[in-house]
Amino acid sequence: MPTLKAIDLSDALGPLLARADVVLEFTTPSASMTDFEVATEQGKGIVIGTTGFSDGELAEIHRKRDVARCVLSSNMSRGMNVMFALAGVLGAVLQDFDAEIVESHHRGKKDSPSGSALQIARNLADSRGVVLDELVTYGRHGKELRRREGEIGIHSIRAGGIVGEHTLVLSGQGERLEITHRVASRRAFAAGALLAAEFIAKAEPGIYSMAEVLGLETLSQASRPRYGDLLGNAD
Repeated sequence: MPTLKAIDLSDALGPLLARADVVLEFTTPSASMTDFEVATEQGKGIVIGTTGFSDGELAEIHRKRDVARCVLSSNMSRGMNVMFALAGVLGAVLQDFDAEIVESHHRGKKDSPSGSALQIARNLADSRGVVLDELVTYGRHGKELRRREGEIGIHSIRAGGIVGEHTLVLSGQGERLEITHRVASRRAFAAGALLAAEFIAKAEPGIYSMAEVLGLETLSQASRPRYGDLLGNAD
């Protein structure tokens, strides 16, 4: 992919696209929706890493899947996307384990919980065949908060300059499994975004995830054993 030797500045995206192959969009939901429309109209690929979209905005993006070329992901880090995939696999295998997610970010982050924490929770819920909105709990406060069966807890920390940290806790009887992903530098996001740009520049129309960019879709969508299946048949 050729690299521009000069940076053009403009308050409108359209005029800048003549020399571009791909748009990298990491701003706000409203700005991202506008730039998605402009890029699609001009036949350009777009990589969107913005979080905080409404369900309606996400539906609008996916309605354009036959004409748009877009990589849409809440997190461009390669390690984080492996964690997304593992959440689905582990959620299916360890169905009777309680699940909690803790995410930490810098004090200036606007949305909570993070888009990545929600993606972990969605993959976990999907792997267990349940509806996330019916089981999710955002933090806890009070005296009568006994854990519901199948509940998925999400907790947010906002402090200092934390770039990003996500921990998935799966706890059963007598054992606990924890997976943590930490970002020490935003270069991790930039490296993933460039991989996504190279991918979408050559891709057919569609709305893609980073799992597809990284070749993780087999792991993400594989037929996963259910807990009961692993116990075997007494016969």
